[in-house]
Amino acid sequence: MRVVVIGHGMVGSRFVDELVRRDPTADVTVLGKESHEPYNRVLLSSVVSGRTDAGSLALPAAEGDRVRVLSGVAAVSIDRSACEVVDSTGERHSYDRLVLATGSQARVPGIQGIATDRGLLRGVSVLKDLDDAHRIESAIPQARRAVVLGAGVLGLEVATGLASRGLAVTLVHHHGRLMERQLGEAAAQVATGSLRRLGVTVITETSVAHAIERRGALSAVRLTDGTELLTDMLVMCAGTIPDTALARGAGLPCERGIHVGAGLASPADARVFAIGDCAQPPEGGTGLVAQGWEQATRLVDAWVDVETAGPEADADAADHDGDHELDPTNVVRVKAAGLDVVTMGLSGKFEHGERELRAVRMSDPAIGRFVEVVVSHGLLVGATIVGDPQAASDLSAMYTRMLPVPADPAHLIVRPLAGAARPSVTSVQDMDDDHTVCQCNSVPKGRIATAIGDGCATVDEVARATRAGTGCGDCRSLVSELIGACGEGPRAHDEATTQPALAGA
Repeated sequence: MRVVVIGHGMVGSRFVDELVRRDPTADVTVLGKESHEPYNRVLLSSVVSGRTDAGSLALPAAEGDRVRVLSGVAAVSIDRSACEVVDSTGERHSYDRLVLATGSQARVPGIQGIATDRGLLRGVSVLKDLDDAHRIESAIPQARRAVVLGAGVLGLEVATGLASRGLAVTLVHHHGRLMERQLGEAAAQVATGSLRRLGVTVITETSVAHAIERRGALSAVRLTDGTELLTDMLVMCAGTIPDTALARGAGLPCERGIHVGAGLASPADARVFAIGDCAQPPEGGTGLVAQGWEQATRLVDAWVDVETAGPEADADAADHDGDHELDPTNVVRVKAAGLDVVTMGLSGKFEHGERELRAVRMSDPAIGRFVEVVVSHGLLVGATIVGDPQAASDLSAMYTRMLPVPADPAHLIVRPLAGAARPSVTSVQDMDDDHTVCQCNSVPKGRIATAIGDGCATVDEVARATRAGTGCGDCRSLVSELIGACGEGPRAHDEATTQPALAGA
């Protein structure tokens, strides 16, 4: 089976790795327009902040005689009638099945003056790939002020990262509150207060209208309300747009993304599939890498299950395998020094008026803490946590493992003065083998312990063997503890302390 995969990012590389491991008939060609090996885009803001070295972002990639990876080679067209993909060198690649994992592009707002005939004005940037991160990093030593446009997750991470490196940062957001898709009004106000304590000025209900240049570089921006801000740097974190150009050129149905059915095949061509940010499945796209990873695994599952039936039957079987629902365990984390924000489930997205939902909230703006839990039928179905890492860890574990909650939901957020404490795991020794250590990849303690027993002696070796730590990176310290508990303490400790932690749809 000849498979061509267009895109070698977090989702494309995951799909190829899964396919090669599980299907001995697959002969895979991968076209990746970036010259880099697969890397963790989730942590690009940590590179900008200086907390993570770019070299530590590498992800496990499939290897072997059945995989041909062409890095720095872009696909330029798809000939569906001939079942061929033409790349930027002119080479034609025949396929039995084609997987589009082209991802998304940073949305560049229509701001007057941000572009020249050579690209973006010097000092203006987006943060979508490793080259963007390197450009921003190289500009920091010469900059004193920065404006970050967009107060979603990425905007908050970039703003706090630049502030931690000594820049005077202004965060500009069009909405009345930051992270409006995840946070309610009260939680957003607490997060705003925390940002201000970190040295970030927050301006809402306006946007950047005009970039002002001086001697070929950015010198100021003018907001839509007329305010003018001196700045050396403008980083636009204004969302993403699915990359559908190849699909449209090939006549595949597209709207916001590439239309696919429940089995991820295009309704116009049973041999063509799309996964990740570029896809528009029936349930919609979340923009989280966890959804793309789930799609990659689900597509391989479908192919392996019907590997002898041919591509048409394969697509049909996958498209009619029942009402598939996405894994409900996706958790959104802001990875920023000094600002802890975690949301999950129904957090901030509804009025708590439905009878079967019970919500309890604790807000303490003076110290920058906000915790809200939403419970239904004895389970945690949503939570918002600002400024309380321990609560975030405990509630994330309870939410993803679907553990029963106390009869009084208040016990989830209030530490009792005496008696039973809120459910918590204090050390790796207390964890059962089925305890999920890596939430992003659903890797339990037992699988990590097995990898350590098989010879994995560092966090990166465990990551290659199990994928633990290749998502948001929050679990890498726990993996290091597990290695130490199994007798490899010094080497694991050295790695964890000399390499910045990889720190999550």
